Amino acid sequence: MADLAPDYSATDYLAPITDMKFLINEMSVNTASGHSSVSNEDLFFVLEQGARFAEEELVPINASGDSEGCQFDNGNVTIPPKLKSAFRKYADAGWMGLSMPEQWGGQALPERLAVCVGEILTSANHAFSMTPALTMSACRAIISHGSDELKETYLQNMISGQWTGTMCLTESHCGSDLGLIRSSAEEASENSYRIKGNKTFISSGQHDASENIIHLVLARLKGAPKGIKGLSLFLVPSKLPDKNNHWATPNAVHCIGIEEKMGMHANPTCTMSFEDSEGYLVGQRNRGINAMFTMMNEMRLGASMQGVGLSERSYQKSLAYATQRTQMRSLSGIKSPDKEADPLIVHPDIRRMILTQKVFAEGGRALGQFCANLLDETHQVNVSKEKVQLLDFLTPIAKGFCTETGLESASHAIQVYGGHGFIKESGVEQLYRDGRISTIYEGTTGIQALDLLGRKVLGTQGKSLLSFTKLIHTLCQTHKSDPNMEIHLQNLSVYSKEWSEITMKIAEKGMRDADEVGAASFDFLMYSGYVTLGYFWAKMAVTGQSILSGDRTATGSDLQPAFLEAKINNAQFYFDRILPRALAHKTILLSGKDSLMAQSYGTN
Repeated sequence: MADLAPDYSATDYLAPITDMKFLINEMSVNTASGHSSVSNEDLFFVLEQGARFAEEELVPINASGDSEGCQFDNGNVTIPPKLKSAFRKYADAGWMGLSMPEQWGGQALPERLAVCVGEILTSANHAFSMTPALTMSACRAIISHGSDELKETYLQNMISGQWTGTMCLTESHCGSDLGLIRSSAEEASENSYRIKGNKTFISSGQHDASENIIHLVLARLKGAPKGIKGLSLFLVPSKLPDKNNHWATPNAVHCIGIEEKMGMHANPTCTMSFEDSEGYLVGQRNRGINAMFTMMNEMRLGASMQGVGLSERSYQKSLAYATQRTQMRSLSGIKSPDKEADPLIVHPDIRRMILTQKVFAEGGRALGQFCANLLDETHQVNVSKEKVQLLDFLTPIAKGFCTETGLESASHAIQVYGGHGFIKESGVEQLYRDGRISTIYEGTTGIQALDLLGRKVLGTQGKSLLSFTKLIHTLCQTHKSDPNMEIHLQNLSVYSKEWSEITMKIAEKGMRDADEVGAASFDFLMYSGYVTLGYFWAKMAVTGQSILSGDRTATGSDLQPAFLEAKINNAQFYFDRILPRALAHKTILLSGKDSLMAQSYGTN
């Protein structure tokens, strides 16, 4: 009977350009150095072209790529032909190197632009977005830690998209615990090493969309210390140059299988075998984790925007469906007398889910823009320690919180669609399947939570937290007399003060028993996420109100009153119905470890 159902699967995705322009024009709290010659108008032109590419090239092939999947045949991996073609168009048009240095063929545009484009790619086609993201993150690691020779040899071809990159950390027996890595490296000559070992869960580890694949591999040199302090990072190309400098000689790098996965079918997840592969040291011996974290942190911020993109796509599909689909009559009276029933959008519970998706998308986008500005600043020589510390603090919040809320948004989309959401034709079940990995890779939510509470907050004696709560305090004090924002800012101020008090209580418990920190970490992360987005929603509402009231002039000429009014209304929704979730997390995290750790499960 599926043919009798309305076709709600063809809903187009439209990149949220107006919201992105609003953030860049009106909400920029940092002016990143190094990009002063680039006007916002130039950024918007590029952004609009990126949106056009995603809408026209990537959205139409998302479902087919999911159905076709990747193929493995005797070590060779092929991706869906339409995705391969789209990648070549994307690379040949110069999109890979948006924020990369001009020295190696990049366009040296600000990270705030690259972050927007990354979100758009995810919303349009999550599987497609993986290879460009991994490649550019690998480039950042090489730029920051590689020798001049490695930079000259590899960066230009990677930034052009002729070659692509991977991150090779995980092994079958270890994922988050990198200290257990068994892959080995042995010096072969003055400049090269022999790499042995298997790596698993390697996204884009082997495929037919590029001429060469450059693997960044964590391995342990002979005699190196145990644990993460003994790991080194190596660049291992899948192909080596011959005597004529043609990159056609196979290195001893083989794909020995691809995973059958829940989602992300159009991106290959590979098990890679390094069999005395030729590799080259990146950075210093036994300091590989430092070099790899450059790549990992970029990918974590990228993953946060995947969560935002998932929320945005879920919102757009849910809204389109809810305005078309008719079911039952409104509780407050008939809204569509010419129809047998009213559209779903009139029902409060449907609105609850749709508005939740919207505030997660727009709040997360504001957080992502803020982090992108900080990232631009960290690329400069004279960056302040406080800016680095603030970015370090916000990264696990952005990654952990935005991916969790992205997944919640996808779940809401299925619920809005009802039975149609549970079947393949709607397309929303694919959103959930593809998005599920975002809370796992680049460090699970649990890992982000431990990193946030253990390293970034307690490890800095609360200094990193203070650097952000200062921003909240400044906003609340500056606008405390605004009658339209008074209640919101008072609430935000209370949460901010409470945030510090909670941290002190956990620190006291943790000094007596480290398990107390672990027991509190997830709920601390979620509490932090809700308060962080509260800051950005308050700031967006303040900005929108000041423009509407004439206290300031909008930078963007196409910024309509209806858009600003929606911002203010959505902020109200966030403070009324979303921010109070933090109170539950507070109660849980302060309850202590006892009920968690009481059961032995054979370990005691």
